[in-house]
Amino acid sequence: MSDETRSKKAMCAEDLRRRILTQALEPGCYLDETEISEAYQISRPPLREILRQLAGEGYVVLHENRGAQVAPMTHKTMRNFFVAAPMIYAAVSRLAAQHATPAQIMRLKDAQLLFRAAIRDGDAATRALMNERFHAIIGEMADNEYLSPSLRRLLIDHTRIGMTFYSPRNRAMAEQRAVAADQHDQFIALIEAGDADASADLAIAHWELSRAEIESFVTPAGMQIPLGRAPGAEPERGAS
Repeated sequence: MSDETRSKKAMCAEDLRRRILTQALEPGCYLDETEISEAYQISRPPLREILRQLAGEGYVVLHENRGAQVAPMTHKTMRNFFVAAPMIYAAVSRLAAQHATPAQIMRLKDAQLLFRAAIRDGDAATRALMNERFHAIIGEMADNEYLSPSLRRLLIDHTRIGMTFYSPRNRAMAEQRAVAADQHDQFIALIEAGDADASADLAIAHWELSRAEIESFVTPAGMQIPLGRAPGAEPERGAS
């Protein structure tokens, strides 16, 4: 395989990941191999290698005779997401504080700078991607071959969920993003200090912040609109 083909494969894989995470490719949609091959100027065999790789990472599902489908987000998926998220985030953060290297901590700080810049600029897609990168680096710090695939799958759906409802114009969500950014700074400090217990506790608090955001979107507050009297209803006593 030529260097040019390798470069195109890497570019295609990275761009497909980004498009899936930001929901430019929606959950459950099927990918058109011909269209992708033409867009990235690669032939079908290397494209299928890419799709197999993305399937192994949890981004797509491969179906015989139907091709690649962007990983769906079903009721079962969301139920399992809510059950697994706090356990996985806490375990990964605990191990990260125990095993992080200085180079990894520097990468985490760089990701945090980009995360804060995206919040400041109101760039929802970059914010979501930088948040995913931040937590993925914590996963690399944990260095656990059993937790890493679970964290990667969790972050795919967490990022996609965030893209569904996040709005920089929503004041309450903007305030929550500010808290989340501050918690990222706390993660860095605790991991750098090697405080495993506090890192795990912070992971739970950080998850609760995300969970509250998600629930507030799924079950929004009722509209405060006066409905008036039903047709034929007796007027209230004393009403004019």
